[in-house]
Amino acid sequence: MAEVKEETQKVNPDKVEFKLEKDTELRFEVENGANVVLELSAGQAEIFGAELTKNKKYTFSSGFKVAVFTWHGCQINLVGKTEVAYIAKDTPMTMYLNCHTALEQMRKKAEDDFSIRGPRVMIVGPGDVGKSTLCRLLCNYAARLGRAPILIDLDVGQTEISIPGTMGALSIDRPADIEEGYALNAPLIYHFGHKSPSDNLKLYNLLITRIAESVSLRCESSSRANISGAIINTCGWVRGGGYQAIVHAATAFEVDVILVMDQERLHSELSKDMPNFVKVVLLPKSGGVVERSKIVRRDARDARIKEYFYGIRNSLYPHTFGVPYSEVTIYKIGAPALPEAMLPLGVSAQDSRTKLVPIQPSGALRHHILSVSSANSTEEIVDSNVLGFIVITEVDIDRKIFSILSPTPGPLPRHILLVMDDIQFMDFK
Repeated sequence: MAEVKEETQKVNPDKVEFKLEKDTELRFEVENGANVVLELSAGQAEIFGAELTKNKKYTFSSGFKVAVFTWHGCQINLVGKTEVAYIAKDTPMTMYLNCHTALEQMRKKAEDDFSIRGPRVMIVGPGDVGKSTLCRLLCNYAARLGRAPILIDLDVGQTEISIPGTMGALSIDRPADIEEGYALNAPLIYHFGHKSPSDNLKLYNLLITRIAESVSLRCESSSRANISGAIINTCGWVRGGGYQAIVHAATAFEVDVILVMDQERLHSELSKDMPNFVKVVLLPKSGGVVERSKIVRRDARDARIKEYFYGIRNSLYPHTFGVPYSEVTIYKIGAPALPEAMLPLGVSAQDSRTKLVPIQPSGALRHHILSVSSANSTEEIVDSNVLGFIVITEVDIDRKIFSILSPTPGPLPRHILLVMDDIQFMDFK
């Protein structure tokens, strides 16, 4: 009797295959301390509007939440440890695609008639409803059609285009990278200095106006930008002063469409308060969106700052060098509010919120993030964008020198620095 030879194959116990039917979504979250490698082995799929390349391996690190959607069906292989991984059949993707289609029709009208500009759409809603995800999806869909919309991020706590404590704009001329996100080529960034608009609402609204003016100038000088329009992300503060900031942003940017995520009350209020020409649309959030705790939000901010200095997966090498006290001037924007009785005649309490407060060098600045202002004089500071960011790692009181961490070698390009009030960084390699 002939001997039967058994062939053995190497089996990866962490590899899981998912077969997705059309209009379904694979949702997974990477386990803390682990990496997950994703591969599209058959069919077509996308992540937040960016197409996956067949047989290419994509790596996602600890804590990442990913949603892979397919319009026609596909097979996905995952290697690594996930907290959760499942296929969802009920998604709002068709409604999101309809929004993109409507925006594209507005762009085509602007293309045919130069007296019309492209759409300006603002996404609003409470925290953790998927506003940033929808912004990325709409930007990616537009870029895949050759458009170059301007992404405006007003979420100072969880911004997608810079570090926490800032707000600004970025031209999107190609889909975001699946692993690394947006290509941050020459973003226009302004210093706010806090994690929440409520910490200085006067300054927040002033910067909204300044960004809107810059976007309008950009659209006047570029027909492609004017036709492509703008996509505006907002923070999750939607009551009181937060609501007034939303109304102010809608007016400043002259929005045509407001997409309200998962809150009927906000949709009703905006429908009543907005002019008739502004379309206010209520959209559901995705079932894959989860509420984040304060700790998760803090960790996300820290990760964003570390990514600025060290890159994705520590691919960048920042520089450390000394800066004498005498070579820089440090300010904080916004003085503490004083009681009305203590204010000079004719001065309101709101005026102090955009006042420049000189900061004396001291050990208290250690670990603080500072913005390098593009301003050449104190009169220009509040209205000027920033060139980049540094961290003070050590303060030598005797020698009067700061040791700083910088993404580029010294010397600093400008001498005016703006301190972040409550945002620090201590996770040095």
